[in-house]
Amino acid sequence: MKQRGESQDGFRPGERLIDLANAVREDPALPRAAMAALLRRHGESEEELRSLTDAEAGALRRAVVELTERVLAETATDRAAEALNALLERCAARPRLSRHDGHAWHLHVDRGDDASWADWFTAAAALALARLLSEHGGTAWGECAAPGCRRLYLGGGPGAPRRYCSRPCATRTRVAAHRRRQRGGGGLQPGTGGGERTDPGGGERTGPGG
Repeated sequence: MKQRGESQDGFRPGERLIDLANAVREDPALPRAAMAALLRRHGESEEELRSLTDAEAGALRRAVVELTERVLAETATDRAAEALNALLERCAARPRLSRHDGHAWHLHVDRGDDASWADWFTAAAALALARLLSEHGGTAWGECAAPGCRRLYLGGGPGAPRRYCSRPCATRTRVAAHRRRQRGGGGLQPGTGGGERTDPGGGERTGPGG
């Protein structure tokens, strides 16, 4: 039996969490059909999604809100780590490798094939975030710094820490700041260099070669 969340491209529980968390932020009453469509894009099959009843969808939506409020919106590393430990203790089992049904070896962290959608999602997402935190020594995720945008993102890539959910938000914020400086007479003089550049993922780099 294929485990939920498995695809030919492998597990991406962190990206799955961010996508669902942003969807629930945009629509706190996100309907079951919309949740199923999003999960389908992350590798769930029609057969697996049959078990996502309205009640299971409601519990999953509450799990996403909890992960968002306790971890994704948390900027203090210690509090985020403590929240992740609590979620893993509640929902996860001892990690195990499996290659059922001829699939490649992959990691299972939920309590088994009969785990609820909410517990499965929480266990996988918490482990993904715990890995990021341990690898980068802090919270490698956050809320977009662009005014008026509350979308969440995952960071952790090379270069300067990420601050924006996307290139458009980074560019829009940079352009607005530049215009404010021009109106206030605080623009850079020709030849002084400097300024900000953004990476493709919306991260921010400063100065030449940053």
